[in-house]
Amino acid sequence: MDVTQLKARAATAIRADATRLIALSGRIHATPELGYAEYQASRWVADALVQSGFAVSAGVCDLPTAFIADSGTGTLTIGVCAEYDALPGIGHACGHNLIATMGVGAGIGLASVAADLDIRVRVLGTPAEEVGNAGGKDLMLERGAFDGVHAAMMVHPGPFDVLLPPLIAAATFDVHYEGRAAHAAAFPELAINAADALTVAQVAIGLLRQHLPAGDRVHGIVTHGGDMPNIVPALASARYTIRSHSLEGLDALRARVMRCFDAGALATGATLRVDGGDRPYAEVVHDREMAAYYRANAAALGRTFVDSGPAVDRAAASTDMGNVSRVIPSIHPMIGLGCFPVVNHQPAFADRCLGPVADAALVDGAIAMAWTAVDMATSASARDRLLSHRSRT
Repeated sequence: MDVTQLKARAATAIRADATRLIALSGRIHATPELGYAEYQASRWVADALVQSGFAVSAGVCDLPTAFIADSGTGTLTIGVCAEYDALPGIGHACGHNLIATMGVGAGIGLASVAADLDIRVRVLGTPAEEVGNAGGKDLMLERGAFDGVHAAMMVHPGPFDVLLPPLIAAATFDVHYEGRAAHAAAFPELAINAADALTVAQVAIGLLRQHLPAGDRVHGIVTHGGDMPNIVPALASARYTIRSHSLEGLDALRARVMRCFDAGALATGATLRVDGGDRPYAEVVHDREMAAYYRANAAALGRTFVDSGPAVDRAAASTDMGNVSRVIPSIHPMIGLGCFPVVNHQPAFADRCLGPVADAALVDGAIAMAWTAVDMATSASARDRLLSHRSRT
């Protein structure tokens, strides 16, 4: 097989659909939906793949907004993840409109050469990456959507191109304190102040930070702190995320942080309940061979990578793609929008996920993924390694 010709055909198929892909990206961007409620986005993405000849199964894994789209019947299965959930209040400020459409584009390009490569292309519609616990990929992995997939990939927008971004383990959970209400002026001695319990816990966490290993992170928001200043709060709640370099490090961090929340209950007499945190995100294990192919292919498209520096080394985030990567060889590079210091999860970043720069990144990301799959499928050693890998069954 002539690899150059196969890549040219894949790129031609993607570029021929660029107008449709860009329109789909804009449509998703204009209609932000939160995790597990991406009813329109998941349908639009699935429909785009149906129009390109994919066989689509919707509502898979008991998740209404998840889908599997297959094309080809080859012996090597390449999985491309498409996520499409937004953030509350700031919409697509993490660029999932681009992730979804890059996934569609890569799938279309690979489908055009699937028979020559002896591959099956599987585009997975993976909801709820932003939820932080029991994410779509984690549940789909457990429930069989990735069975038989030999390699998985996705590309995420960011301020600049990064080949091996530091994507660390994370757990998100809700903390609830219950005390006893009373009139704050007349009978405060009869109350148990749930908001005070949360305050004690937050102070303890603030003091703990000095003693955490480098790279560990603890951050949260108060979701309920009372109703009126003249009512001692009987209920207080917060949502917290903890992060560490690995799942093993996360377990150690969790124990220390939970003692801080226990301290709040002990100090005030409130009762503590913790919900969630039971399905953490694992750290991403980058497949170095696949990443090297992606780098060369992205560079051939004119992309320039930022490999180190404070803005890269400290920019640790988390994703449920980590759970996939611990089971299946995977890559999760960042594709740059050239916008630093505008960064992910800022309203201004949502603005950067539309327009000519974002459109170019969409097409480049789709082509670079397709070309990387072509390289893996045509390299005898890479193909044999992937086929010998025991994917989850």
